[in-house]
Amino acid sequence: MTESPAGGRCDCGAVAGPLGACVDYYHAVLSEEQADPHMYRWHAPVVCAYLLQHPAGAHEKYLDGQFRQLQLFLDKGLDALLRVAAHQVARNNHRARAGYDTSPLAAYEPLPPGGPPGHFRATFCGLPFRDGSFVSDGHLTYGHRIETIAEATVDSWRSLRA
Repeated sequence: MTESPAGGRCDCGAVAGPLGACVDYYHAVLSEEQADPHMYRWHAPVVCAYLLQHPAGAHEKYLDGQFRQLQLFLDKGLDALLRVAAHQVARNNHRARAGYDTSPLAAYEPLPPGGPPGHFRATFCGLPFRDGSFVSDGHLTYGHRIETIAEATVDSWRSLRA
């Protein structure tokens, strides 16, 4: 368990949960995903939401794309995001040499300047962890929780425009 900053708060503003700070939840989710292909389907929104809520641990040049990917996920669903991700992997094949295709994300808002937001209504510290798992009450319920975190992430970043 990682120690949370002073006051028991994570850098995203969340209060540390039973597993510790958000980083502890994030690492536990990533670990559990490796053994569960159904849970792994939500890997992309998990990574995007985590890095947008904790941009100090991210590469700044990728945050805009991650913000747009979360918007795509919320707009068109997980299957659409997975199709875009598979398309990108195919384009990055060493034989294809086509490079990254930003056209599937062009319709979505760019990352607002002035971030990161100081608060998100749903964070990784709020994920329930029961019976040694994040999916003890089902994969769809877990997916809804990740969607809630994604919505909270996008909404908080959008609030910077106001």
